[in-house]
Amino acid sequence: MASAEGMMMSNAPEIPANRPADSHGMAEESARPTGPAPLLRNYLLCALAGFTWYLQFFFYSMGETKMGAYAFSSWTLHMASIIIFSTLWGLFLHEWRGSGRRTMRLVWLGLLVLVASTIIVGYGNYLGASAVGH
Repeated sequence: MASAEGMMMSNAPEIPANRPADSHGMAEESARPTGPAPLLRNYLLCALAGFTWYLQFFFYSMGETKMGAYAFSSWTLHMASIIIFSTLWGLFLHEWRGSGRRTMRLVWLGLLVLVASTIIVGYGNYLGASAVGH
């Protein structure tokens, strides 16, 4: 049996001595800004986010009333749309920068599955509507 005395084993990445570490143990790319946080701007952005969140339910309810017998599929379409557009927006704003290839493949695969499921639900509603019309 080998002795491990004097040896420290860690999964933490090594940080060069001349670079500070952030709270995750990773070296920072640039210095942290100093000074107080812009509280007023942050509060306004939080209020805008809450108002936008309220509006999505407001408009969702308006749209659901127009779906008639197919209102059951409205929540599925609503949630898929939120995920699709927020993920695309995150890709546009480079929020996924630094992610590995496997992760990016999974993101795109997830988007493809959501788009395909939305098309299937829409096509099923179309078939249901055309069958009722005959």
